[in-house]
Amino acid sequence: MKRYVSLLNLVLFACAAAGCTQANPTNSAAEAADDKPKIALIMKSLANEFFSTMADGATQHQQANADQYNLVVNGIKDERDISRQVALVQEMAASGVDAIVIAPADSQALVPALRRAMQEGIVVVNIDNRLDHEMLTKEGLEVPFVGPDNQAGAQAVGELLAGNLTRGDAVAILEGLQTSENGQARKAGFEAAMLAAGMKIVDSQSAQWEMSKANEVASSMLSEHPEIKAILAANDNMAMGAIAAAKSVGRHEDLLIVGFDNIAAVQDAIRAGKVLATADQHGDQLAVYGIEKALELLREPTAIVADVETPVDLVTVDTLSK
Repeated sequence: MKRYVSLLNLVLFACAAAGCTQANPTNSAAEAADDKPKIALIMKSLANEFFSTMADGATQHQQANADQYNLVVNGIKDERDISRQVALVQEMAASGVDAIVIAPADSQALVPALRRAMQEGIVVVNIDNRLDHEMLTKEGLEVPFVGPDNQAGAQAVGELLAGNLTRGDAVAILEGLQTSENGQARKAGFEAAMLAAGMKIVDSQSAQWEMSKANEVASSMLSEHPEIKAILAANDNMAMGAIAAAKSVGRHEDLLIVGFDNIAAVQDAIRAGKVLATADQHGDQLAVYGIEKALELLREPTAIVADVETPVDLVTVDTLSK
C-alpha cells in the first residue's frame, strides 16, 4: 500500500513539474463537439429600453436555435460611452468570436476597431446605426447594414404631426448624437416633413439620445421659444424627456410630441395622449435580422455583401388599439 501511495505521489509530482492540468473528459468532449459559430452582439446603452428589448429578442432567437450558434451579448452604460464600445469590439475579437453584430454608438469611431476584427477573419454586420460610408470606402471595407430607412420613418412621423398643426407653426427638434448616421437621418426626415408642410423650425439641438439631457434641452427650448407648438424627438427616450420638460413649464396640455423607437413607456404615453406618434423599427427583431445575416455570411463566405432593409412602421393611438 505504501509502495502504491509513493508511486502515485511520484506521478503527481512529475505531472506538476511538467505543468500538467487535470483533464475533464466530459468538458473536453463537449468543447470538441461544439463547433457552432460564436456571435457577439454589441449594442449601445442597455439602460435604453430599445436596446434591452433588442437583447431579449436576440437571446430568445439563440435559445430557439441553440443547435446553430452561440451568442454573447454586450452593451455600454450610456449612449456616449464610445471608448467602451471600441474596447468591447477588441475584447470580442480577442476572445475568438466568428462574427460581430454591432449597433455602433458612433458612425466613424468604431470603424478602425472593426477593420482590425475583419482583418482577423471575423464577419461584421452593422445594425441600427449605419457606419460612415466614406470611411468604409476609404478603408476598403464591405460591411452590410441591416436596418430600417431611418429618414423615411422619421418623415412619416413628421408628416403625421404636420397634419395636427397649422402652416407656419413653430416646432423644435431634439437630435441624437450628431456623429451618428441614424440621428442625422432622423433629423433630415423630420426637417423634410416640417419644411414641406410650411412649419417653422425655430430650434434644433442634440440631447444625445438621453432622457435627462432631453428634459434639460427641451425645457430651455420652451423657455426661449414659448411659441413652440411641437417637439420632434429622434428617439423615444428623448420624447420622454420632452414630456417631463413640458410638464415643468406648464405645457403638458397643449404641446405635441413625437418620437422614434416604440418603447413600452412611449406606447403608454401615446395611449395617455402625452405623445402623438412614434416609429416602430421592431427592436425585438432588429438584432435577429443582423444575426441571421451573419450566419448567412459564415455559411457562404463568398456571398455578395448586401444591405438588408428592415421594416419601420408608424405607431399612433389608432394602431395601438388594433
